[in-house]
Amino acid sequence: MKWVTLISFIFLFSSATSRNLGRTARDTEHKSEIAHRYNDLKEETFKAVTMITFAQYLQRCSYEGLSKLVKDVVDLAQKCVANEDAPECSKSLPAIFLDEICQVEKLRDTYGAMADCCSKADPERNQCFLSFKVPQPDFVQPYERPAADVICKEYQDNRVSLLGHFIYTVARRNPFLYSPTILNLAADYEHALQSCCAGSDVGACLDEKAVAIKERAKKVSMKQQYSCGILKKFGERTFKANMLARLSQKYPNAPFSEILKILSDAKDIYKECCDGDMLECMDDRAELMTYICSKQDVFSSKIKECCEKPVVERSQCIIESEFDDKPEDLPSLVEKYIQDKEVCKSYEAGHDEFLSEFVYEYSRRHPEFSTQLILRITRGYETLLDKCCKTDNPAECYANAVKELNKHIKETQDVVKTNCDLLTTHGEADFLKALLIRYTKKMPQVSTDTLLEIGKKMTKVGNKCCQLPEDRRMSCSEGYLSIVIQDMCRRQETTPINDNVSHCCSDSYAYRRPCFTAMGVDTKYVPPPFNPDMFNFDEKLCTAPPAEQETGQMKLLINLIKRKPQVTEEQIKTIADGFTAMVDKCCKQSDIESCLGEE
Repeated sequence: MKWVTLISFIFLFSSATSRNLGRTARDTEHKSEIAHRYNDLKEETFKAVTMITFAQYLQRCSYEGLSKLVKDVVDLAQKCVANEDAPECSKSLPAIFLDEICQVEKLRDTYGAMADCCSKADPERNQCFLSFKVPQPDFVQPYERPAADVICKEYQDNRVSLLGHFIYTVARRNPFLYSPTILNLAADYEHALQSCCAGSDVGACLDEKAVAIKERAKKVSMKQQYSCGILKKFGERTFKANMLARLSQKYPNAPFSEILKILSDAKDIYKECCDGDMLECMDDRAELMTYICSKQDVFSSKIKECCEKPVVERSQCIIESEFDDKPEDLPSLVEKYIQDKEVCKSYEAGHDEFLSEFVYEYSRRHPEFSTQLILRITRGYETLLDKCCKTDNPAECYANAVKELNKHIKETQDVVKTNCDLLTTHGEADFLKALLIRYTKKMPQVSTDTLLEIGKKMTKVGNKCCQLPEDRRMSCSEGYLSIVIQDMCRRQETTPINDNVSHCCSDSYAYRRPCFTAMGVDTKYVPPPFNPDMFNFDEKLCTAPPAEQETGQMKLLINLIKRKPQVTEEQIKTIADGFTAMVDKCCKQSDIESCLGEE
């Protein structure tokens, strides 16, 4: 691609100074949105993000094919910069991109039913296209970098093309990854090339750095998809409440007014990113980070190094930065929110504003709590006020609020402690078995492979979070478990599991995890008829690699519980001991299969 040879990634990756975006407020009307974004991002970044946008929608399209679409959009942008009143310049950016896609020759031949999206009106047309995006598709191979003996020369001679192909491939394979993140990963890749090409063993050096880049991409993609899922499922109010808690924990020294300002901007940016509007996503996130960096003394002492980075690397750095130290002299909240006789007056005068300030004040005092717990505490407090403010003596009614709210804290602390104790005392294998028993009974309709996958993900959460200091365990555990549960709930929408799961997934974002924890055996479940083939054993039980043997045993455990959901822990132990004895005995015999058959 011709267009890519024009791109100078110097702008993207080499400027270490803060960028003055020269933008007016986001809510100001612009005659031409495309001209406005082109002026903000400048040609090089505009082209790169346009390529990302098309690659995420048209995942089967070649680099050369997409380059033509990019050129069309850039040509239009330049025309609109010269004359904002020109035809098509007043169209929204999503409309410009989707119109371009709908004009692709033989769209139906390559993408089938996706072509039907073109007959819909906006914004339904965009939602339709988004539904056809395929995460980590089989038809797109992972990025293959040039061989170790040529990559450094390739980088030196064709730097822009090399990085362009990297961006194109990452975007195609990760259609929901936000554009600032993809450009940030490209910056990581370039830093790796610069570092490794100066060393002796280029291949080994790049292999090591590639693992870290892939892990980071996977982690960020998972979190971004989760955020978009919560925004879509529970709406802006819940999304903003959760983010308000997080921002207040992260910037406990910032005044409430500043937190509310960046909260409003951040919510709009997430919506743009989740809707696939990658130019707006890139531009508005850069502007927000520039604003935060311009007020470091207000927000955080932990972002100085981030703010010295180039714009593309800055935003992810700030998002991943540590929480600032909370002020030491914060007064107790009891006086303002419980002992004050005028609480009901303040609450009824501005319900949402009152609770928002409560979330802010509570969160900045408790960085050790998960945001979901803070929302549960807030909901508990709201319920108490709704009840008490209708009584003759509200103050007496809500005087025991601390005791009531502490129940939420204790429940969450107990769950974390119980599971971490189980993991550290009994080890990973027994921890996984306990989870499989627990969750197969809750949702036996789920396939054996999926239950094993969920169990392994939860075990991974345990391994990651239980080794952290106690004041970080809860936030880590419930944060990552919420992502696992969200993935489970997303599957529930297309393949319903049971009424209990449906209720927990849909009822309340804040109470999702406790709902799953408290969920009992599905009493409506009718086990399938006994199938002896499920318990047919062959010599692989003895000869397969240890990991494969363990997987087989875990699947056997799941299938047993699927057929006997009421089976007790004691019965499972008896069966497991018998199974182990059988394996020990038969694996020593010359005719393993005959022995297994008899046993």
